[in-house]
Amino acid sequence: MKESIYSEAYIKGLFNRMSSSYERVNYLSSFGFSLRWRKQFLRPMKMSSTAPVQIIDLMTGMGETWGAIHQMFPMAKLTALDFSEGMLTYAQNKNKKKFNAQVEVTLQNVLHNDLPSDFYDGVTCAFGLKTLNPEQVEILAQQVKRILKPGGQFSFIEVSEPTNYVLKLLYSFYLSTIIPLLGKMLFGGVREYKMLWEYTHRFKNAKEVETIFQSTGLTTTYQTYFFGCATGVYGKK
Repeated sequence: MKESIYSEAYIKGLFNRMSSSYERVNYLSSFGFSLRWRKQFLRPMKMSSTAPVQIIDLMTGMGETWGAIHQMFPMAKLTALDFSEGMLTYAQNKNKKKFNAQVEVTLQNVLHNDLPSDFYDGVTCAFGLKTLNPEQVEILAQQVKRILKPGGQFSFIEVSEPTNYVLKLLYSFYLSTIIPLLGKMLFGGVREYKMLWEYTHRFKNAKEVETIFQSTGLTTTYQTYFFGCATGVYGKK
């Protein structure tokens, strides 16, 4: 496949088309673990649960992580960013129904944004890394460093290829074959859901992400979840 699968136009179109079903497919593609992982990847972040900390959820999608963020940091002032209009349409609906419209939702590309510098206590991102190539991850790391306060924390998580050989084969078959079939039968799309596996296969795990984040001067800790079916990076500025 061509490198154009990492272009803004391609990714935006892909997620706009999947927006009506993505939350359910993401749940299925992780065997239901995505709900647990969204909570687990926040646990290393040691911020006040009683003070109004500023948190931004990057590549927020449909706002699937907001509940976990508010559960762990109930006083947080939450901002959510994504560049997919389709995803944010559903996120805004969730914002009104479940969060009393208290989440500040912004339509922007994380790689070129007008977010304030040295402003956020925490940066979170669940399942957005795989759609970035290494050059884009470097830009992302620079943006995370820019927008975090000194001492601010970040945590990222992404679906990954497991380290166990048998589990890797099973998971690969499930993501590359079963999920696209479910996408066709239940949601009317095959190509879009095949791309989820394509991105995951290219991404592999968050080890390169950790290296890139370290190169920008951020401190990092590599995280693994359920035998490597998801990996991530936690760290500080």
